[in-house]
Amino acid sequence: MLFNSFEFLLFFPVVAALFFASPARFRQAILLVASYYFYMCWKPEYVVLIVASTLIDYFASRRMAALPDRPQRRKYLGLSLVSNLGLLFAFKYFNFFNESARVVLNHFNIFYDVPAFDVLLPVGISFYTFQTLSYTIDVYRGELKHEKSLLTFALYVSFFPQLVAGPIERAVRLLPQFHQPVTFDYERLVSGSRLMVWGFFKKVVVADRLAVYVDAIYNNPGDHSGLTIVAATYFFAFQIYCDFSGYSDIAIGTARILGFDLMTNFRRPYLATSISDFWRRWHISLSTWFRDYVYIPLGGNRVSTPRRYANLLITFVVSGLWHGANWTFIVWGGLHGIYLAIAVLSGGLRERIAVSLGVADHKRLRWLWQAVITFHLALIAWVFFRANSMGDAALIFERASVGLGTHLHALLTLDARLLYQDLVSAAGVTPFEFAASVALIAFVWLREWAEERGWPHLEGRRGQVMRLAWNDALIIVTVLFGAYGQRQFIYFQF
Repeated sequence: MLFNSFEFLLFFPVVAALFFASPARFRQAILLVASYYFYMCWKPEYVVLIVASTLIDYFASRRMAALPDRPQRRKYLGLSLVSNLGLLFAFKYFNFFNESARVVLNHFNIFYDVPAFDVLLPVGISFYTFQTLSYTIDVYRGELKHEKSLLTFALYVSFFPQLVAGPIERAVRLLPQFHQPVTFDYERLVSGSRLMVWGFFKKVVVADRLAVYVDAIYNNPGDHSGLTIVAATYFFAFQIYCDFSGYSDIAIGTARILGFDLMTNFRRPYLATSISDFWRRWHISLSTWFRDYVYIPLGGNRVSTPRRYANLLITFVVSGLWHGANWTFIVWGGLHGIYLAIAVLSGGLRERIAVSLGVADHKRLRWLWQAVITFHLALIAWVFFRANSMGDAALIFERASVGLGTHLHALLTLDARLLYQDLVSAAGVTPFEFAASVALIAFVWLREWAEERGWPHLEGRRGQVMRLAWNDALIIVTVLFGAYGQRQFIYFQF
């Protein structure tokens, strides 16, 4: 079931009504049944994987909690790691490594005929796998007590607002909330609904409209060049942000209405002033997961400088692989790791450049300079993330340079005919649709910039009226101008 579907608009109010109308002792069961139903609407038989992961990790954590020290707990941690990562490998990565082995061995004329695993990738498997692994690892480390209730633990693993695309919640934050009494709260209803409306707007109005242009260009990169590809790349940067942050907003808003607080997953990432700042703002639940369970165990920054660079690169390559079984994702992750390593290495040089350009002593100018560079570094990496293959990525960079001079000349001279022919009609959109897409990007960016600066300050009755008017306007715009068709959220495939 998709958030942006008519079914969800019926499902959620019914679940919320049953939840608050039922006695407290039945509420966890209601949410668990609703969560399993939510997932089974996609492919019923795959709920077995969630149940299996839940039972294995519940048993492993229970046994670890009964043992006094880590060496004795290690075999049960191994059970959790092998079973969960084994399922993830089988369904998500086997075909990728299998095909890579075939290519390498065939290159050396070595016969290799292991068949592919013909199965559909379970939606959200990477998310709930990492969530339950964080629980067993924390129990193993002695940082978290074992959850005695199987029902509560099963709900933690499968809680439907964040089941298929996060945020990846830590047990230390979410599990205690399931034990707290929850009552209907009008303020939570209002704030949660407002957040959901903003999420629907970002997804249905912004992301899904940008997707029309992006898909037309990136699925046929050889047919386009110059500004057309550049525009599609900018559009994709905001498509994926509005798509994924829109999902997170809906998830957080949904949970908030039910009385639960999920962690913030995005914090205006395109206003970041460095790549490290970008990752403190983008997909925060995943970046902190890799920090705590991969980067720090590798030694983090408490090791020699070369080892620190290696730790960064390993962490981000694994992060790229988490996103998808394709070399494009690995390169995307590796590129961010290289960015961070270079940032550590070149701190002094960058400061001298800032001084020489005269921006070091101008706070706003320096912020703008750093934000623009950071955004475009992320933009270059997004090419690999969106490209269908490494060959397509190389072609996109090549074709972006072809005809770019002509397009820039047309842009500077306002040659509307050439711009329309190559920049607009080539993607099968009208000039109005293209202009509307640019306007939506500007609107989202300006709203985020205002939030970053703490604007607007809406207090008292006047503030309530303005927030209500804003919310109503978003609803109207979403209903009238949303790109409907239940386009899947991008991160569902991970």
